[in-house]
Amino acid sequence: MYRSLWLKLENFLDEEKRLFLGQVIRFGLTGGFTTFLNAAIYYVGAKWGHMAPLFSNFIGYLVAMIVGYLLHNYFSFRGHGCQDRHWQLFLRFCLASLLGLGLNSFWVGCMVNYLHLMKWTPLPFMVFVTPLVSFWLNRRWVFRPSKKRT
Repeated sequence: MYRSLWLKLENFLDEEKRLFLGQVIRFGLTGGFTTFLNAAIYYVGAKWGHMAPLFSNFIGYLVAMIVGYLLHNYFSFRGHGCQDRHWQLFLRFCLASLLGLGLNSFWVGCMVNYLHLMKWTPLPFMVFVTPLVSFWLNRRWVFRPSKKRT
């Protein structure tokens, strides 16, 4: 069933759009996993580990960032951009993921620390808003195709 759907999409979409769709799907799978990993570590640490919510979020971020770099580099954005400059890619990925940390910390700080809402309230923002921003930044800046010099 999925194979026939993919074949219909291949006939309908040109190669560039198929490549983009593949990246979106792979990013969704990888990003979904790392987002869940980050959120799970945050929630377990904040709820049952009795960690400060922002510290728990930071621990989740560190684990998800390392796993995310490896998965996004070798799976989500494979074949997109130059992937042989690992230190440059890793530095860009770290900077981009800091924006994700900042966004997630903003959600946690505003909702849990400032508004005193329940500890689960930042999770929808961490799961839906932050990943959209991360995809755009990773595709356009971190794993962007290198400009070929002629």
